[in-house]
Amino acid sequence: MLWSIAGEIRSVLALPAALTMQVAHPAVGAGVDDHSVFRTDPWGRGERSLASVQLWVYGGAAAAEEGRRLRKLHGSIRGTDAHGRPYDALTPALYAWVHATGFPVYLHAQRVLGRRPYTEAQERRLYAEWLQVGRILGIADLDMPQTVEEFWPYYRNVLDHELEATVVVRELVATDVPVPPPARGPRPLRLLLRAAWPLLLPPFLRARRFLTIGLMPPDAREAIGLEWTERQERTLRRFGRVVAYVVPLLPERLRYLPYARRARRASRESAL
Repeated sequence: MLWSIAGEIRSVLALPAALTMQVAHPAVGAGVDDHSVFRTDPWGRGERSLASVQLWVYGGAAAAEEGRRLRKLHGSIRGTDAHGRPYDALTPALYAWVHATGFPVYLHAQRVLGRRPYTEAQERRLYAEWLQVGRILGIADLDMPQTVEEFWPYYRNVLDHELEATVVVRELVATDVPVPPPARGPRPLRLLLRAAWPLLLPPFLRARRFLTIGLMPPDAREAIGLEWTERQERTLRRFGRVVAYVVPLLPERLRYLPYARRARRASRESAL
């Protein structure tokens, strides 16, 4: 199931929601606040994160290497959170929560953006695949619920007792923060974006906030304290219907990310 959804552009739209749920945990938020370059290089940071997620699903042997790289990268990330509590990025509960957020976000976003609700059997299969990805990342079975039935009480316990609107959460949904223009791409495009960025930034920030909060599961957005109105929900549903109609009509080169396209092409060729 992950093979069919993880590399499609609909899933890309949901990644900011998962990231915001992750950094709503005070320890994770402090780690990102202290050690990430998301403020100075948000586009590069996003591109690297997206490439990493794609490797987990489509990378084959490279997936395990990516898992080792990530654990090594996070090995030095430690400090003190806003409540004065020490944190270590490789603490099993923290590392597991960062991974766990992907599952409920996938479920919610896929429903909003046009896929039929999954059956119980499909949810179990998707969760089992997400657990397998976690093993690639070095998450032990003891640190993650092993069934969907065990996952939801664990998930709600984190929502009820751990999450809050951290500094990083507030920045990720703010509509008045400085964000630099993209620094990669053809030089004429970069120059054009730089010139137009004062006009493009406000609507970009509003769209980012709308999709980040809207594609977050409602119980998570409520636990974090993110405002969401009925009017916004109606707009989100209209947007979802448009996406559901348009995306299946797109050619594969526009519908899927590069890793997914290559993997799908290789799969077809091997079947010949």
